[in-house]
Order: sequence, then C-alpha cells, then structure tokens
Amino acid sequence: MSYELTIWNETTAGKLDGGSVVEFLTECITVRELIRERVYHEVPDVHTVEKSVRSKYLIQPEHREAILNDLSTSRARKAIDWKKQFEQACEAFENKGFLILVDDRQLDSLDERIKIKPGVEVTFVKLVPLAGG
Repeated sequence: MSYELTIWNETTAGKLDGGSVVEFLTECITVRELIRERVYHEVPDVHTVEKSVRSKYLIQPEHREAILNDLSTSRARKAIDWKKQFEQACEAFENKGFLILVDDRQLDSLDERIKIKPGVEVTFVKLVPLAGG
C-alpha cells in the first residue's frame, strides 16, 4: 500500500504553482523524508524542462551544474547529484529559505512528523530575500 501527498509550490504573493503527487510507503514521514523524496523525484525532471520553468522546482543546480546541464547545448549533460541537492534543501529549510505548510500549519523541524491521510496537502513556500537585506 502506498500513501499519496499532493505538493504545491506557493510564492510569497500567494500564487500557487504546479501541484504534484508524491507517493510514500509509510503513513507517517518526517519533513526530512518529504524533502528527500521531492528532491529525488525532481532531479530527472530538471534535465528535461526549460530554464524558465525550473523556478518551480525545489532544487536549483549550482552555477557550474547549471552550465553543464544547459538544455541549449548539445553536449552530454553531467548528472545532478541528488544527494548534494537534498543536503542543500535541508540546509535551506533550516535557514528559512522556504517554509513547509501541511494543511496551513507551518512545520519547523526536519524531524517533525507528517501523517499522510486523504486530502492532506503540503505547500512549499519559497521565500525571497529582500533587496539590500
């Protein structure tokens, strides 16, 4: 049996972007497990989408990875290291680079548990640093 979560991206202006469904084998997961699964499933997609659409993804390849994986070149692409991206995403979460809401309740810790039940929705809210701040 698998358990499904619907994941949304939201801007600080309240705009929802691209819902996706992620499956888990257990009914209860941690925030860390949620981030890991999201990153793991996004890495293959980043190779196939245009740059303008990549902002909806949690992972953002570093400058060198982005250049090596530029879709406009015909050279072979270097694989994005999903484990490194996962570590960076966890660090960004801990440093308030983005928020995670489960049914409008903000989660604060990577070890916080999420119970997956029908209708539960998860929202990732990317925070944009203020200019000059």
